[in-house]
Amino acid sequence: MTIADIIIGCKQGDSTCQKLLVERYAPYLMSVSRRYIPSNMDPEDNLQDSMIKILRWIDRFDPERGSIEAWMKRIVINTALDKLKKKSSARNLPLEDVKHVGIDPETYMELDGDNVLKLIETLPDGYKQIFNLYVIEGFSHKEIAKTLQIGESSSRSSLARAKEILRKKLEQFKSKEAWLRFL
Repeated sequence: MTIADIIIGCKQGDSTCQKLLVERYAPYLMSVSRRYIPSNMDPEDNLQDSMIKILRWIDRFDPERGSIEAWMKRIVINTALDKLKKKSSARNLPLEDVKHVGIDPETYMELDGDNVLKLIETLPDGYKQIFNLYVIEGFSHKEIAKTLQIGESSSRSSLARAKEILRKKLEQFKSKEAWLRFL
C-alpha cells in the first residue's frame, strides 16, 4: 500500500491505515521527539500526543504544500515545544560568559551521528531547542522567535551560546578514551 493510499484511508477513518501510518513513521518521529523532549520528560508521551493530533488533523494535510514526513515532524516539534513552554520558558535561558574555543580537527575524526546527537542532548533545554530548530530542522531565526515567542536576537544569541558550549565539550573529547568515558 502506498503512502498516498494510507493517507486517504486515514482521512476516511480506516483503522488499518491509521495503524500502518503509525508503524511506518513512529521510529522517525520518535527520534524527532527525543531531540526536543529533555531527559526528565517522556518522549514517548510526546510522540503519543503527537500521533493523536496527526490522526485527528490528517484532513488538514495538503500534499501540495509538502511531504507527510515534514507535516508530521512539525506537529511533533510543536507538541514538544508546547509541553516545554508549560514547564518553563525559553526566555529565561541561563546566560554564560562563553569564550570562543578552537577545535582540533582530530576531534572530529572520533564523531559519528549518534555521538553528535548524544552531545547535543547535553545542552541546556532552551539552547537545545534553538540549536535543533535552527541547525537540524532548518528553521530561520524569525520562525524560531515566533514559535518560541522570543525575540530574534534571543534566538541568535542562544544559538551562538549553544555552539560555544558544544565547541567546549568537543574540545574536552579530543581523545578516543574521553569519548568512551562520555558514552
